[in-house]
Amino acid sequence: MRAHSEVAEKQGVSAVVDAKHIPGLRPAGGWDLPDQLNMAHQCLNHPSDQVALIDLAGSSETRVTFGQLEQMTDGIARALLTQVLPGDRVGVLLSQSPWCAAAHLAVWKIGAISVPLFKLFKHDALRSRVGDAGVKIVLTDAEGADLLGDLAEQLMASGIGEPGPRLPFASTDPEDPAVLIYTSGTTGSPKGALHGHRVLTGHLPGVSISHNHLCDGDCLWTPADWAWIGGLFDVLMPGLALGIPVVAARLEKFTPEACADVIARGGVRNVFFPPTALRMLKAADQTIPGLRSVASGGEPLGAEMLAWGEQAFGLTINEFYGQTECNMVVSSCAEEFPVQPGCIGKPVPGHEVAVVDEDGNPTDEEGDVAIRRGSASMLLEYWNRPEATAEKFRGDWLITGDRGVWQGDYLRFVGRDDDVITSSGYRIGPAEIEDCLLTHPAVATVGVVGKPDKLRTEIVKAYVVLKPGAEVLGAELQDWVKDRLAQYSYPREVAFLGELPMTVTGKVIRKELKARAAGEV
Repeated sequence: MRAHSEVAEKQGVSAVVDAKHIPGLRPAGGWDLPDQLNMAHQCLNHPSDQVALIDLAGSSETRVTFGQLEQMTDGIARALLTQVLPGDRVGVLLSQSPWCAAAHLAVWKIGAISVPLFKLFKHDALRSRVGDAGVKIVLTDAEGADLLGDLAEQLMASGIGEPGPRLPFASTDPEDPAVLIYTSGTTGSPKGALHGHRVLTGHLPGVSISHNHLCDGDCLWTPADWAWIGGLFDVLMPGLALGIPVVAARLEKFTPEACADVIARGGVRNVFFPPTALRMLKAADQTIPGLRSVASGGEPLGAEMLAWGEQAFGLTINEFYGQTECNMVVSSCAEEFPVQPGCIGKPVPGHEVAVVDEDGNPTDEEGDVAIRRGSASMLLEYWNRPEATAEKFRGDWLITGDRGVWQGDYLRFVGRDDDVITSSGYRIGPAEIEDCLLTHPAVATVGVVGKPDKLRTEIVKAYVVLKPGAEVLGAELQDWVKDRLAQYSYPREVAFLGELPMTVTGKVIRKELKARAAGEV
């Protein structure tokens, strides 16, 4: 078991955000949260003339101050108070924009619960989440209203927001529900992870660390939609809470050129790139100078991707780890300690992370990655699913569903519990093989799974999508892996597909590939 509680002194950066001094974070680890805590107050408690958001709508640029953001928030909150009670669920179906930020803040300010919704969801996916959460109203725009229908309240189209005096913040405590975030649903139907007002505080140390300690002059952006925990709580709300400007840019489609344009126009210094975005940048040989930090999470990166990052950005990509249920609990920080390829970093102050065996006992062998109860970013419960909530825990530990092993003080990610491949007695994580194959110049994307095999239990099978116009034989890809990874982990079968099954957040749905592989037997 490891618990990281101290952060080394920083060199060469005049930081304003030191993980050791996050409000509520004990110097020796753990949390001392105040009796009263409201996330809207956390985010708006800055000088009114300080820049909060940089909106890059179209070709224009609008700088939104904290004073303006609070006026927008209060206007929405006044309108909500005529329809919504504390504890009611309010959907937010908006892309990256100041209105999206203000909508969530308004919901929290009146003591209600916001439910982030994603515009790329189809009608049925939206309806299922809205129905499961018992959403009373959805704050959206004209585009979102077309998707949803009669539950939508158009923020910008109707100019919702009533003038009046400044509203007080609802009297909420750290355990009061504030936000209901649905998992992506790659295994089973999506579950709603209900979080309290403490969840933002729980993210602050890891967000700062993953960006080599946020400091004066920094500016945050992510191409990830703010409907996901990675956009909402890894970038937007921590940036507001810490007083770091956040860029809002609505990319209809992510392209390397559009990404570089946003970074240049917005004066972005700190980016959270999901692995899918990094792969697209790498495939296009896109270099982006002038950044101070690049963080990535969601899937592990390998040595070759990290080496490419050094060339493309002139810095080391910091990986971080977490999930919707308990996020930002492990992180790399190149400024503090050397990054080790294959490892996702060290435990973040305040979060006690362990690898546990089947009985819930910490072990130095491979086991289940777990977080001890008490983490400020840990969910309160799964919405209306007490049995699923109970199953998520093993004693005092929340079980992530990921397999890992300690490599000194670093946590090495092995793979999802149901994705790890058992072949001839070896346990093989698919992510490392995928990362290796992605370094081949002909490969656009890839998914690796275990295929049932009578002799070896499973064999490694790779499903590969090639870049347009590229040609390569499966044998060449097999040799590519053999030359770079363990001999036993190369894909014994390679299949070429036109596309891979993907979640809306850009992750390969290995469950569908595993079913396909099993059907081939």
